[in-house]
Amino acid sequence: MTTRIKFLRALTFGVATAGLLATGPVNAKVEGDTITLGSAISFTGKYSTNGIHAKRGYNLAVKRINETGGVKVGGKAYKLKIVYYDDESTPLRTAQLAERLIKQDGIKFFLGPYSSATTKAIAPITEKYKIPMVEAEGASRSLFTQGYKYIFAVLSTSEQYLASSIALAAEIAKKNGKKPSSVRVAMAFENDPFSLDVRAGVMDDLKKYGMKAVIDDKLPRDLSDMAATLTKVKALKPDLLVISGHSKGAATAARQIKEMKIKVPMIAMTHCESAKVIKNFGASTNGFLCPTQWAETLSYSGKLFGSAADWNKLFKDHFNAILPKADHYKNVPYQSAQASAAVMVWKDAFERAQSFDTEKV
Repeated sequence: MTTRIKFLRALTFGVATAGLLATGPVNAKVEGDTITLGSAISFTGKYSTNGIHAKRGYNLAVKRINETGGVKVGGKAYKLKIVYYDDESTPLRTAQLAERLIKQDGIKFFLGPYSSATTKAIAPITEKYKIPMVEAEGASRSLFTQGYKYIFAVLSTSEQYLASSIALAAEIAKKNGKKPSSVRVAMAFENDPFSLDVRAGVMDDLKKYGMKAVIDDKLPRDLSDMAATLTKVKALKPDLLVISGHSKGAATAARQIKEMKIKVPMIAMTHCESAKVIKNFGASTNGFLCPTQWAETLSYSGKLFGSAADWNKLFKDHFNAILPKADHYKNVPYQSAQASAAVMVWKDAFERAQSFDTEKV
């Protein structure tokens, strides 16, 4: 089950995948003209912001596929639908719900949850039952070093997210007549698989350029306050501040950077888009460096959605028409684009296999 879906070219980092090798045929849950996929994903808890963004990306792709001829297998057109459960941003709950989807709902094809932590919890379950899963929101590289054969991902791994900010800081230092090793870096990361992988990528580049980390903090568990770290930043005046704490951490950081009047030449953080930092915190976020897996300005075009700009317009037109004005999308986060791409992978896999047998898919 490999794919070269054109829309995936709009993901700026590329594709990370693990192979699929099934040992015995298992029929997917197909009733009448409908293929049912399953997902345990976060609608409440600390990952809920991006869990909801991902769900909307999944749903938009299902809507588009169903409206444009469906999934064609054996000369028949099938519709897609998704069964969702809220995992409450808790990995243990994700694993429990995966068992429920398989044993009670009869789901044989999965869409992933949101976050590396919950994806790590579900991976042993899908592996145990030989259930293929296309995941769009778990970027920890440890997901792809365990030998799992039933995980496919449409995003790059997390150690790449902020590493480029270190290279940029080194470049700026050289232009200013300084050595890259003179750059002083402050770091604050959530203690979760994703953010620790982001940190690992940053640390690799710090060593490469001989830079020094003057602050290396863990964000508090609830991600609601990073004043302690920012107080140190204010005192030590680093050249670069890097932060990773998903969307809640990004929102907290942007808010407190504004409130505490923190001035750092460069600030790089993950999840700016999904936290809506520009909308919520305005000019104080000017100059933030924010990595993304996708951008609406990319020009590559595919059959289902057209260009990235076409998908972006379709997403905003649909959801801004049904959401309260306060929740309207000005900038669509890449988490939603990734999610749509994952559903496209399922369509492509079913059609190329011309079967609902998991081994053939």
